[in-house]
Amino acid sequence: MHSRFKMKYYGIAESRVKRIIRFPTRYEEGIVPNTVAVMQPAGTKKYSEIWAMYKLIGSGRRANPKSKILNPKQQLKIITVWRYPGVSPKRDPIPQDVLNEIKGLL
Repeated sequence: MHSRFKMKYYGIAESRVKRIIRFPTRYEEGIVPNTVAVMQPAGTKKYSEIWAMYKLIGSGRRANPKSKILNPKQQLKIITVWRYPGVSPKRDPIPQDVLNEIKGLL
């Protein structure tokens, strides 16, 4: 419900959130444990960003973005979506091998 409220508040469509999760410009660890935050620039001027935070859920292994993801039956639970005015500073990037495994699930 929180993510749907934020999508309505910021005027972000469900299809845009899916696109951000599938083809992000930047990945980071979320501030909530075991979450991933992904971002795409909003518009062509790149003066604002749209972020989505999600958690890997499902049967099998613990849903930790740093752990090796082996179970293809895991799903994503979208925690929140927000628009950041400006360019946010980079922090805690996720290693490339973990990103490749996440892309394999999508």
